[in-house]
Amino acid sequence: MDAKQLQEAAILLKKAHEKDEPPSTILTLLQPLEKWAPTEDLMRSSKIGVYVNKCRNSKDPKVNALASNLVNKWKKAVQKKPGTASPAPGKGGVNGVNGTGRSGTSSPAPPVKKEAPPRKHSVAPEKRTAKEDGVNTGHTGNAVRDGCIMLIYNGLCFMSEESPDDVLAAATRVEEAAFQEYAPETSATYKQKMRSLHLNLKMKQNTELRKDVYSGAIDPKRFVTMTSDELKSEDQRKEIKKLEKENMNKAMTAVEEKAISTTALQ
Repeated sequence: MDAKQLQEAAILLKKAHEKDEPPSTILTLLQPLEKWAPTEDLMRSSKIGVYVNKCRNSKDPKVNALASNLVNKWKKAVQKKPGTASPAPGKGGVNGVNGTGRSGTSSPAPPVKKEAPPRKHSVAPEKRTAKEDGVNTGHTGNAVRDGCIMLIYNGLCFMSEESPDDVLAAATRVEEAAFQEYAPETSATYKQKMRSLHLNLKMKQNTELRKDVYSGAIDPKRFVTMTSDELKSEDQRKEIKKLEKENMNKAMTAVEEKAISTTALQ
């Protein structure tokens, strides 16, 4: 998990607290943090510890336990790491030399370990899938839900240059919103909706829809409740209107021709 992903996780946790999201949503956001190796700098800059600590007050035992475990683990990890502060020079030193004759300047701090850059996809954008990107969509422990995360991932990554990890995060948020709206995952409504969302995302002309869902411009809760007409691209809507107009004109022409024919026979 890099700095950008950690910042995103902190923002999502903050919003989840503000909106009083259900425990299942909080757990989905907390679980990826179990694999994160904390650094003091990242914890301070992202404020992730603040929002995880708030989860310890949750009435849900699973959320409470996971949040407490994360906070305790991070504290121990940060305390084990050597400090980066420079030692103070010895007393009585002159011109930077202490009483022992050795230089009073501090030794150089150990190099800070850099976060790994985001993973990149290795196939052409139009051929991207979870399988081709080497992505593990098993986030919920439920085969049906994890399969639907894969469906949404395959839709979002189509023709995309975004990193696999970021696309996976977006796909997971969409599935969670759909599960909250249409649960249980065994219901026909949930399955049909996920298939519909996948098909609309995979349409080549739906570039803007893919971008808006990935970026969050279209909120996951909004996306999973959009109608089939709302999911269509502007070009699709224009094409449909054009066909409707053509069909109407053909129907009117047929009626007029029939009327003329009937009149001629009278």
